[in-house]
Amino acid sequence: MESTIAMAAFGSPWQLIIIALLIILIFGTKKLRSLGSDLGESLKGFKKAMNDDEKAKVEQEKQDADFATKNITEQQATEKKESPVESKNKEQG
Repeated sequence: MESTIAMAAFGSPWQLIIIALLIILIFGTKKLRSLGSDLGESLKGFKKAMNDDEKAKVEQEKQDADFATKNITEQQATEKKESPVESKNKEQG
C-alpha cells in the first residue's frame, strides 16, 4: 500500500531517472556540484546561527537569574543605612 502511494506521488523509478538525466544535461555537473556545496554551506551557517542563538538565550537566562542573596540581618542593615534624601522622599510620598 505504501509503495503505491510513494510511486503515485513521485512517479516510477524510470521517470525519476529520466528527470535526473535531463537536469544533468541542462545544468551540467559543475553547476550542480557548486550548487550542492553552496546549499551545504548555507545549511551549516543556518545551523550554527541557530545554535549560537540558543546558547545566547541560555547564557542570558543564567545571567538574569544570577543574583546575590541576602539574609535578613543584611537587608535590615541596608534599610537602616538609607541616605537622608531617600528617607525624606519616603516621608513626602
